[in-house]
Amino acid sequence: MMIGDERSGRTPGPGREALLAAYDIADRQAPRVRMNFVASLDGAVTIDGRSGGLGDAADRLAMDVMRTLADVVLVGAGTVRVEGYGGVQLSRDDVAWRREHGLADQPRLAVVSSALELEPQHPFFAEAVTRPVVVTHAASDAGRRSALAEVADVLVCGERAADLRLAVDELAAAGLPQVLCEGGPHLFGSLLDADRVDELCLSLSPTIVGGDTGRIVRGVPEHDRPMRLVHAIPAGDLLLLRYERAR
Repeated sequence: MMIGDERSGRTPGPGREALLAAYDIADRQAPRVRMNFVASLDGAVTIDGRSGGLGDAADRLAMDVMRTLADVVLVGAGTVRVEGYGGVQLSRDDVAWRREHGLADQPRLAVVSSALELEPQHPFFAEAVTRPVVVTHAASDAGRRSALAEVADVLVCGERAADLRLAVDELAAAGLPQVLCEGGPHLFGSLLDADRVDELCLSLSPTIVGGDTGRIVRGVPEHDRPMRLVHAIPAGDLLLLRYERAR
């Protein structure tokens, strides 16, 4: 149900409790990969090279809620370098909610990297509130793997490229079955190619960007992948969309 504001004709944004219910995960034991992206009306995924400029307070609240529900937040190395991700930490209210529901205080952070061009001193590791995870492959530089193992748990999945199907299974085996992926587009494409995308949560930003910025998915062959709408929640002028894979 959508409740409008009769004076303005707009629908007020949902609160935290409403979003926790809207994004609830029915079976927390089954491994699940939830993608979270923001895009403009014309499909742009960034402004000036970053996605942050497309979101607003409602988008950030939805992201916080999805992080609260996740066991691990997964990103690509490029996203870590461009967007930051140092010291991601939930609020006290979110920590309290997780404790009430038998979850660890904070979700863990994981990064997928083939080249391992992230230094152990990077804020992703140095400011982490829980021990991060690095997903890579056996052909990656052994010296870099060893250095990062000092500050993170390193998962070697695959021989010459990161095997994301295996990585999701390894995360689940480590007690992290609920994966929230926050990008970037190449990682989304790789997860699609590995047939490990269960859900897409898209914040549709009320702006038209133009230019030649990319889409939310890159690097995967064209193929029809049907999805089923779970909800469409107006939040001011922004629209919060949740789709599940149609199986």
